[in-house]
Amino acid sequence: MTRATTVRAVLAAAVLLVSVFITLTMSPRLGLDLQGGTRMVLQAKDSATVEADRETTDRTLEVLRQRIDSLGVAEPVLTRSGEDRIIVELPDVQDPRQAAAVIGRTAQLSFHEVLGAAPPGTDTAPETGEKRLILPDEQGTRLDLGPVRLSGAGVKDATAFFEAQQAAGWTVKLDFHKDAGKDWTKLTGEAACHPAGDERRRVAIVLDEKVISSPQVDPSVGCQAGLPSGGTQITGSFTAKEARDLALLIKGGALPVPVEIVEQRTVGPTLGAAAIDASAQAALIGAAATALFITFVYRLFGALAAVALAAYGVISYAALVGLGVTLTLPGLAGFVLAIGMAVDANVLVFERAREECQDRPTRSLRSALTTGFQKALSAVADSNITTLLAAGLLFFLGSGPVKGFGVTLAIGVIASMFSALVIARALTEIAAGSRFVSDDRGVNGIARPGSVRTWLTRKDPQLFRKPVQWLVISTVMVAVAVAGIVVRGVDLGVEFTGGRLVEYSTSRPVDVETARSTLADAGFGDAEITTAGDGDISVRTGKLDNDGEHALRTALATEGGETTKVRDELIGPSLGDELRRNALIALGVAVLVQLAYLAVRFRWTFAVGSVIAMVHDVMIVVGAFAWLGRPVDGIFLAALLTVIGYSVNDSVVVFDRVRELWAENRKTPLATIARRAVLQTVPRTVNTGMGALFILVALAVLGGDSLADFALALLIGIVVGTWSSVFTAVPGALVLERTTTAPPPVPGKSSRRARAPRRDPLDNGARV
Repeated sequence: MTRATTVRAVLAAAVLLVSVFITLTMSPRLGLDLQGGTRMVLQAKDSATVEADRETTDRTLEVLRQRIDSLGVAEPVLTRSGEDRIIVELPDVQDPRQAAAVIGRTAQLSFHEVLGAAPPGTDTAPETGEKRLILPDEQGTRLDLGPVRLSGAGVKDATAFFEAQQAAGWTVKLDFHKDAGKDWTKLTGEAACHPAGDERRRVAIVLDEKVISSPQVDPSVGCQAGLPSGGTQITGSFTAKEARDLALLIKGGALPVPVEIVEQRTVGPTLGAAAIDASAQAALIGAAATALFITFVYRLFGALAAVALAAYGVISYAALVGLGVTLTLPGLAGFVLAIGMAVDANVLVFERAREECQDRPTRSLRSALTTGFQKALSAVADSNITTLLAAGLLFFLGSGPVKGFGVTLAIGVIASMFSALVIARALTEIAAGSRFVSDDRGVNGIARPGSVRTWLTRKDPQLFRKPVQWLVISTVMVAVAVAGIVVRGVDLGVEFTGGRLVEYSTSRPVDVETARSTLADAGFGDAEITTAGDGDISVRTGKLDNDGEHALRTALATEGGETTKVRDELIGPSLGDELRRNALIALGVAVLVQLAYLAVRFRWTFAVGSVIAMVHDVMIVVGAFAWLGRPVDGIFLAALLTVIGYSVNDSVVVFDRVRELWAENRKTPLATIARRAVLQTVPRTVNTGMGALFILVALAVLGGDSLADFALALLIGIVVGTWSSVFTAVPGALVLERTTTAPPPVPGKSSRRARAPRRDPLDNGARV
């Protein structure tokens, strides 16, 4: 065993040990679509006097955090998104009406005079019997508060600072606007008329009916003199954090900005649990089928690749858990999908090693395997970089769960490269050192050509004599897809159109017509009613608030009995327009980024051919969904960008081989080079596609409604992408090459010097 193999084995063992430790000791962070709960996206709106900037949004977030804590929600998550949006996640909250009512109110900060300590049980004035405002202070003492003397709008600023000279410690300084300052001076002057230590000498600062501070007026302040508006300080035994929080709350209450719910999603816990179970089953069955397939094709080396595949699963899962990535439903699907894609690098290496063994039968298995890794490296790197570009676009231009899918896909790509180039290589190199494995072709699976390669050698199809014919076929396929878009239209989900989509589960079966009639009688005549699998009812409307949703559910319960909300998605029209715009931007950027990358790495004609194939695939997938009447939503967008990555991935592998063969055979016509390259890469394309198809079929069958459309889009995309990488990208590049007379490319190590052309086992002497 060489030193390099030893280093790879030690590195693989170390990473696996760390991954197993993380897997056994840490739990994944589940998104609300898997554990159940409500997710809201709030838009801080401009008011007449306040601009909803980043700082104001932070203050609003802190006020909202205090409010949500009062709801008793376990482990709520509040984060700012951009300049003026706040994302609120409330686990286990199935009825968002209470949360929305609390969140939607504008912050109410007020200053009250203290009438005294309230005896237990006292809540009305003895003279008039009117309700009194009695609230506990910071220590729990019940204070009898007078009417509001000053609102939070009068506060100009509130800052926390450390007062070292007078040994006051952390202090909060208040500044008031001009008119409010006079009211503050009057309020504190009246409180100063009471003796020191008297409860009535205090001023209560109340935020949302909660006393956040009730300081005593300093004994040095005389009766009716009051405190100046520009120099008021609140002192106490504050820590630095307490002082800053108090200043932030006062200032946030002083600068309230209305918030609007632009997105709201509620997922029942049963739906999340079912999605986890379905995805786990799909992962196990799909991974097992993939492992059996590559073991059948590549014998012992295929079995070792399956071991590396299992290691990939552990490593990528540990990375997700260790980095604290929130695992969402699309992210879970991405994790399962990446299992099928992880085998691609191994297939590339094994096919290159097979070629080496077939071209030079006398060379050792270990030498052929090493050469296979070296020659496959550029294709592996380019194909994975294109997938990472797609994942980056998902993260930066997507939102919510789509971002999670982008992160999961990126982690999966990196982990798959490590498993293939380090773990699988270490295992196969150790096995190749055995004389028994090296000598027995039936055992190692590499020294034999394979059934697909043997069939291609025998048939030797002449593919590109008339490349325009293939482009005509692709054009017809795109035309059929466009016809579906024009005739049937694209069913945009509520994410792109705005509105509300609610899915209910009823204890008694309710057919669509009965549900439609019942809801029409209840005043919801414009609602779109469809079935949602297993007898569930899906209701889609335009504008519907939380009270309206409650009334809708009550009406549906008259026919269906006990009605449980399974899923609830509310998207504001402004957010829908933004998501639709971002989706188009994401697709446009994807095309430009891939075009630029391929133009740099290859030839401009190759880049344009790949992009033509990519657009071809996108149009066909969208057209297929239009003909099938399936919804186009955020999860579909994630699938579509993944199809883009896969399409370019396939084209990269083909053009990488074209570049290599053309550099070695400069005088050979490009059409002949392209035919050889395609025929040599077909075994890789077929085997990789089969590995991904096993996973996707398992997802489509077992993944339920939530993942069925995702898997369907990818199934169509992989089949079409496999076609287009050969019969659209390559013919397109050949047609474009007819317009240029530039010399063939000479990039990379493989083409820095001319080498004697080797015999192509697929070349029988025919020329195009």
